Amino acid sequence: MNIFKLIVLVVVITLITSFVGVKMFSKKTTSSENLNQKADLLATVLANGEIRAGYVVDPPAMIKDPNTGELSGIFYDTLEAAGKNLDLKINWVEEAGWSTMIEGLTAGRYDIIVTDLWPNAARAKNIDFTIPLYYSTIGVYTRPTENRFADLTSINSPDITVAIIDGEMSAFIAQANFPQAKVISLPQDTPVSQLLLNVTTNKADVTFAQPAIAEEFLANNPGSVKNISKDNPIRSFGNTMGVPKNQAGFTSMLNSALEELLNNGKIDQLINQYEKYPGSFYPVAKPYTLP
Repeated sequence: MNIFKLIVLVVVITLITSFVGVKMFSKKTTSSENLNQKADLLATVLANGEIRAGYVVDPPAMIKDPNTGELSGIFYDTLEAAGKNLDLKINWVEEAGWSTMIEGLTAGRYDIIVTDLWPNAARAKNIDFTIPLYYSTIGVYTRPTENRFADLTSINSPDITVAIIDGEMSAFIAQANFPQAKVISLPQDTPVSQLLLNVTTNKADVTFAQPAIAEEFLANNPGSVKNISKDNPIRSFGNTMGVPKNQAGFTSMLNSALEELLNNGKIDQLINQYEKYPGSFYPVAKPYTLP
């Protein structure tokens, strides 16, 4: 009986040892495979001769003709020029939205998000970013007769109403900088121009918008709002493209191609071509000073 128990014990120990060994080997193999998969994008792109691009329409960065579907814009032309210099085809595989673009990238449906993408901490947990092509700012807009906000901190008062769009930059600015102010909140798909309209119609005292959007609004509503932070924007952002996390080789290749286009003046040329209101965008500073 004791011998039988000993034999059973040996068999059980052997089986457990084998199972643990298999699991450990499998785990190592899986980790190794995942690591190789993460390191594969540059090699895959070079082997296939193409970069698969997902894009978000946001003029003038990414423009899509509603009748023909033809794409254009600062970011479209930039990536096409980079692809030409890299001898890689740009395959425009999918139009995405702001809420789905990161999911499509992390799922591997495309290799890059092409639009004027502003880096932030939340996005950086899931994706990386290229170098910026140019910078955008956010201004503080009020009615032309408004004189209460010589110091922007005076906006942070229950007596002041701020127009915001849920989930949009205006909401983040209001919450971070002016938490004491009242807000009039609009749904997420509301055009930003509606914020400016709320100011002109006295529904709100102040709002936040990009100068390009405000200039378009002013073209249709002359003298209706003013930017009280023109010389000191309340926010500034680099306009970048999104790339998969931890793809250093692929990102480095793209950045080298983009830097070439910055240094040879191609991107400045595209900004001048597509920028409807001069001064709406801020060019990247030159990486040198004149002797």
